[in-house]
Amino acid sequence: MKHRIVSALLLLATPGIACAESGRETLIQTAFVVRDRDAALAQLASVETASAAALAKAPGDSEAALSRAMATSYRAKLMHSRSDALSAKVQFEALVAKNPRDAEALAALGAWHLSAVKALGALVARGGLGARKAAGLEAIDRALAAGGDRALFPGIAGLLRLAIDPTDPRGAALIAQAAHASTQTTVDRLVQRRAAQLELVLKGGNAKLIQALANRLLPLGQFG
Repeated sequence: MKHRIVSALLLLATPGIACAESGRETLIQTAFVVRDRDAALAQLASVETASAAALAKAPGDSEAALSRAMATSYRAKLMHSRSDALSAKVQFEALVAKNPRDAEALAALGAWHLSAVKALGALVARGGLGARKAAGLEAIDRALAAGGDRALFPGIAGLLRLAIDPTDPRGAALIAQAAHASTQTTVDRLVQRRAAQLELVLKGGNAKLIQALANRLLPLGQFG
């Protein structure tokens, strides 16, 4: 929405939307801004509580369900929790099953698979979590097809690909696409700025530096 005052009035008049917007903003802060692990976990707990309350009132609220799933997934990464990781996977899969063209749910599911492979290696990720690189790439590609010209989708896809393989030409092309894509939301703008940072490093061709920066620029990358 273009006007802050109008947006605020609409949010106040629509509690469900206010909750969803607040949850999104908190998740963005956690993913890209917060540097303290305990503070990040507290933020995720608040998102889960708010999302659960929203879902209790409206079980079909996909925005609240996605916020809850993202919070669970982020906590899994911060706490190295297998049970949270598996719970997040089930939630993402349910959202995609409900709406197979939900670009954000598809991107989240794809990122879940690829992040697990990146962190654990293909064999351990598949054996321990059921995560597969092929499934992640398929979901990410579907998100790209459904997501229009937003910077978020090629940006996250490119970062994930280059974090796994810094010589991946498709990853480099996606970063270039994200650096010039549309920025409809706060997270689009954040991801576009990160894509622009990585695009500069890609020109140097240093694979080790490319991979390190891609990992650093991903959501929660500030925690290593």
